[in-house]
Amino acid sequence: MYLTRLRLDPRSAQARRDLSDPYDMHRTLVRAFVRDAGQVPPRILWRAEPVAAWSEPTVLVQAQVPADWSVLEGLPNYLKGRAETHQWQPGQWLTVDASLRFRLFANPTVTREGKRQGLLSEEAQLGWLARQGERHGFAVEAALVTGSELLRGRKGEACISLLKVCFEGRLRVRDVAAMAQAVSAGIGPGKAFGCGLLSLGRG
Repeated sequence: MYLTRLRLDPRSAQARRDLSDPYDMHRTLVRAFVRDAGQVPPRILWRAEPVAAWSEPTVLVQAQVPADWSVLEGLPNYLKGRAETHQWQPGQWLTVDASLRFRLFANPTVTREGKRQGLLSEEAQLGWLARQGERHGFAVEAALVTGSELLRGRKGEACISLLKVCFEGRLRVRDVAAMAQAVSAGIGPGKAFGCGLLSLGRG
């Protein structure tokens, strides 16, 4: 699996456009994974990292296959520096009962009467996270909702909106295989809009 850090140049009009519209960002990132318009792009996970004032925007991209980041590096002033890629396998990195730091941007929802609805209260959002842990091989030890925003974008003529919530805290690994699959495939809906990428750290 390949995890890449992209540092965007805020002086670029295209970078500012992509950062303001998650569908445009996804469409730009996919260009690094396809050779022609007829190729079906692979599933990717991505996330625009939270940034402090005056810091450069950073995007993380995760995929099962390598990308050709020269496509984005060739865009005028789009990136600051080169793409930084690290290859790793979560199944070899995770161990049962390990306590890890995590960050997850997710679209917490429930389905009622066949319709997906966003969960608006922090209590409901944290409950959703705990249920995801039960499904995906980890237990949430401590978690905070550190951010929440309504994303809006356009897909063709359609207007799309969804709730993006940032969870941060600690989790404990219960099932390595299940959790490795969750890290690889992402958690929850809204993946094309920058949700689902679970980042882990020791310490």
